[in-house]
Parts: sequence; structure tokens; C-alpha cells
Amino acid sequence: MVELALPKNSQVNEGKVWPKPVGASNLREYRVYRWNPDDGKNPRVDTYYIDIDDCGPMVLDGLLYIKNKIDPTLTLRRSCREGICGSCAMNIDGTNTLACTKGMDEIKGTVKIYPLPHMPVVKDLVPDLTNFYAQHRSIEPWLKTVSPTPAKEWKQSHEDRLKLDGLYECILCACCSTSCPSYWWNGDRYLGPAVLLQAYRWLIDSRDEATGERLDNLEDPFRLYRCHTIMNCAQACPKGLNPAKAIGEIKKMLVERRV
Repeated sequence: MVELALPKNSQVNEGKVWPKPVGASNLREYRVYRWNPDDGKNPRVDTYYIDIDDCGPMVLDGLLYIKNKIDPTLTLRRSCREGICGSCAMNIDGTNTLACTKGMDEIKGTVKIYPLPHMPVVKDLVPDLTNFYAQHRSIEPWLKTVSPTPAKEWKQSHEDRLKLDGLYECILCACCSTSCPSYWWNGDRYLGPAVLLQAYRWLIDSRDEATGERLDNLEDPFRLYRCHTIMNCAQACPKGLNPAKAIGEIKKMLVERRV
């Protein structure tokens, strides 16, 4: 049997148990990953108690309750609070999702919160998405044309526009990519499901005129073909999209152009 030993500074310790709100009778326990790169200490998991009667229903509401009323040092990203911006993506109750759309009533017992897995952590619940965004930029996610620019706009039929449904809704939250084992181990070279879904969105846009160039950019043993159809991405996506299907369609396009 293989025995794995984590480096001492990577072991997650039991953290502080914060006092329960005075006079509160309807409580919910939160266990939250904490790590500060500046103090030289190991990561830890702190325990907090939320007064449900003085808090909104979403997991993000509970985190903001902690930050505003218990522990202002807790660090997290959030913005829209409506599942649009993707800022509050984190691992909640063992699943990557958005804290603003995950209801506390969907979780039995203690609410356990960690940053997105297998990503460098800036602090607490904030992952470093530098590589993720660089990969997104590498697919050149904008309209590329050689035809003269029209006086008004690039026209697109209703049928061609429908082909983009299930693709353009991606909010780049990284829930899917950080749920993918292939991306965990090859994140430096494999683009991951989120970026490849975005790549397919531009490949099938009828207004784009760089299909061959885009396919050339993807035809690589790692950039595309590290996808092994595990399907974690489709399960994790908070918008209900299917990156694995999009990746399969890119592979088909590459085969078809050789025939």
C-alpha cells in the first residue's frame, strides 16, 4: 500500500472556534478554510455560528455575516450576488459552486467551505486565477474577421444564433475546470473545460472567419486531448452547461477537417 505524507506546511490544522451570537436560538455552523500567506502558519479551518434569523438564506449571506459581524479578516470574492459574475465560486459541501446561488437549506448539517481545489490560494477563499485567465486569453475569445467591417453590425441568422445557446452563458467562474482531474494534474498545459467551451463558442460563430486558425491552436496532445470525458465539469457547472459536449464537438471538427 502506498503511504503519502504531506509536507508539514500543507497540513490543514483545526482553527479557532468563534463564540456563538449572544441571544441567538436559531444557529447554523460554518467551518471555513483560512490561510494567510503573511503569517507563516499552516492553513486551518475555523468554526463560526450564524444567527439564521439575522441572515439571508444563501451561503454567501452567511459568509458576509461572518465578515461583517464576527471576523472582518475573512477574505473572499463576491460581487453580483445573482450568479452572473462568477466571483464567489468556491467548494461548498464538497462541490464546486457559487456561494450566492447555493442555499443553506440545500446543505444538511455543518456548512463546510474551502477555496476552489487544486488552485494556488491568494488568501482564505480567494484562488489565484492568473493561469486560468491567461489560458482564456490564449484562445483569442473575440470575433476575428478578414471581410470589410459592415456599416452597422455583423448579421447573423436566427438559426446560427441558436447554436451559441449553452455556450455564451459561461461566466468563467472556474467551477468546472477545478473539478476536473485532468486539469488538476495538467493545468499548465491542458486548457480545461471552461476555456475549451469558450473556444467552441467562437469556432461555431457564423460571423467568425478564423476557424482553421483556431483549430490549429487547439490541435495539441495537451491543450485539447487531455480531456478524458470524466464529466465532472458538466456536473459542477452552476449555469447548467456541458463543457464536455463542447470539447467532443471540437474533436469532431478536427477529425472532419482531415477527411
